[in-house]
Amino acid sequence: MKRILAINPGSTSTKIAVYENTNILFIKTLRHSTEELQGFDKITDQFEFRKNIILKELENAEIDIHKIAIIIGRGGLVKPIPSGIYEVNEQMKWDMRNSPMGEHASNLGGLIADDIARSLKGVKAYIVDPVVVDELEDVARFSGHPLLQRTSIFHALNQKATARTHAASLDKNYEDMNLIVVHLGGGISVGAHRKGRVVEVNQALDGDGPFSPERTGTLPSGALAQLCFSGKYTHKEVKEMIKGKGGLVAYLGTNEAYQVEIDARSGDKKAKAVQDAMCYQVGKEIGAMAAVLKGDVDAIILTGGIAHNQYLVDYVSEMTGFIAPIAVYPGEDEMKALAMNGLAVLRGEIEGKEYC
Repeated sequence: MKRILAINPGSTSTKIAVYENTNILFIKTLRHSTEELQGFDKITDQFEFRKNIILKELENAEIDIHKIAIIIGRGGLVKPIPSGIYEVNEQMKWDMRNSPMGEHASNLGGLIADDIARSLKGVKAYIVDPVVVDELEDVARFSGHPLLQRTSIFHALNQKATARTHAASLDKNYEDMNLIVVHLGGGISVGAHRKGRVVEVNQALDGDGPFSPERTGTLPSGALAQLCFSGKYTHKEVKEMIKGKGGLVAYLGTNEAYQVEIDARSGDKKAKAVQDAMCYQVGKEIGAMAAVLKGDVDAIILTGGIAHNQYLVDYVSEMTGFIAPIAVYPGEDEMKALAMNGLAVLRGEIEGKEYC
């Protein structure tokens, strides 16, 4: 019986889970208040705080960490890398602390996993499919100006895991299928998966694609440049407009897509107009990915928390159902995805890659 500890830090929460083979023994989401986090200048400064909370919760749940065989942390903004599971090494830890791609709470995943693993005999730490998984084709990297290259930042872990789940449901291999996978959460990413590789995807952190509950997605370039140099906003304020205070937050003052759905159903015309626009942009992006795959699409997969919204599913299905069958996997199970990758390593089914 192999025990796997999975660690997934978010901006205001830390999810932890313990699996024994495929069976879940313990799972918990630890919430961190603004007051608890405001004393830390950098996200990596939260390392000891979050690690100690994790260890305390495991102790309270009577989980013996010495029975853990492997620890899997959510990968952060490390260097762009191909999909896979990577053993945490010194270079990766340096990159997580110094954030070459920017700061994100998930950078703590590998750091905490490694620190706990080092306290245990024969236990190794890994990360799986971080948000910077990069399998873009070269043609997809062009933006229109050589100083601004397109980059791959998206919900790689959930997109890959859901794609594999769907393929398995059809008794097929993910690597033999062409899929369009749409992650619908605080950010929205739409990926073109060709034979196991995400050859095109919108930069879902602070770049392009549909607007989402918290992010603007693609903006009119000229108007954005004018806004930046208007003298009315600081660089920080503009960045917050794009990521954190964009999308539904900017239009409606909330990042709760479920509340927007309720308001729209109750007759709130503005809420309905904004929700329709978000659905429309998702459908439009799916159409673009269908073009990338040259129309050879086996399925369109909708996943993430907002995939529970039947109105959105129906809207997007009406726009894009002519392309391929629609499959809906509401929510996300990133903890299971992390743990099952760890189990595959323990069983020798996959081999951890070297990060360099």
